[in-house]
Amino acid sequence: MSSTPSAPPWNRRRLPAAEGRVFLVTGGNAGIGYFVAEQLSATGATVLLGSRNPAKAEAAKASIRARVPGARVRAVRLDLADLSSLGTTVESLEVEHLDAVVHNAGVALDDPPRRETGDGHELMFGTNHLGHFVLTRWLMPLLSAAPAARVVTMGSFAAKSERLDLDDLQSWKDYEPKRAYGRSKLAQMYFGVELDRRLRASGSTVASVVVHPGGALDSLTPSRPPVHVRTTGARLSAAPAALLLQGKHAGAWPAVRAVLDPAVRGGQLWGPRVFGLRGEPRREPVWDHLADASVAARLWEASRDLTDGGGQ
Repeated sequence: MSSTPSAPPWNRRRLPAAEGRVFLVTGGNAGIGYFVAEQLSATGATVLLGSRNPAKAEAAKASIRARVPGARVRAVRLDLADLSSLGTTVESLEVEHLDAVVHNAGVALDDPPRRETGDGHELMFGTNHLGHFVLTRWLMPLLSAAPAARVVTMGSFAAKSERLDLDDLQSWKDYEPKRAYGRSKLAQMYFGVELDRRLRASGSTVASVVVHPGGALDSLTPSRPPVHVRTTGARLSAAPAALLLQGKHAGAWPAVRAVLDPAVRGGQLWGPRVFGLRGEPRREPVWDHLADASVAARLWEASRDLTDGGGQ
């Protein structure tokens, strides 16, 4: 009696071929998103770089093509802070199907005061969470047209210590930038988990996976001029941090595995192996507060209300 051959063990140095597949990476012009796009380009897939800055997107595209001969990569204008533009953005993709989207783009503010998007949402919550929430709705027909598409949501280790205030999602009360950022990323992660519940309930072939990059620092990230240039001084000063943290090239590994590894399943959480901060990607238990389905459902309904039903 014959048995079905199992998939080979995951090896980030030998990524599975993905010719004919199409991946969209939001914020693919810089940081972790750039390295997600670079690594996925090496599989032979078509990679779409979503970016609100055309010049930076072109620089990222040129860098990827210089490192990955024959890379099928192109830039797409994407502004997650402008919810009304997202339908037009999806039309501009000009693809018949989408095999995965990596929800990576994000805004992080270091200092007050509180800022808003053009739609009147707190900037980090409105961009990081609501933008991806609405984008997913527009992408769903393309994702459903693929055999087994994936929505991969890039969370943050900073969200592990945060809790949502469902009565103040827009941070009107006692605004503090780092807390608002952590909560916006936590909202993204709740969205990714709840999306998979709803996809399973509807019998969809699309799966939703949540990942986080651990502790990813610019100073530990290899240079990709002009996208990122690491000075010798930065490299030397960051050496002690390398014991616990990693560069953004490594922070991309959980997302890349979530896109490509057939063993990854919807509803899972993936992050770095060592203390959740660095190393090879591995599956980890869904954090206790992230597993609270009632909070996720309430956030979903609030997100629909805030975007006039623009979500799934």
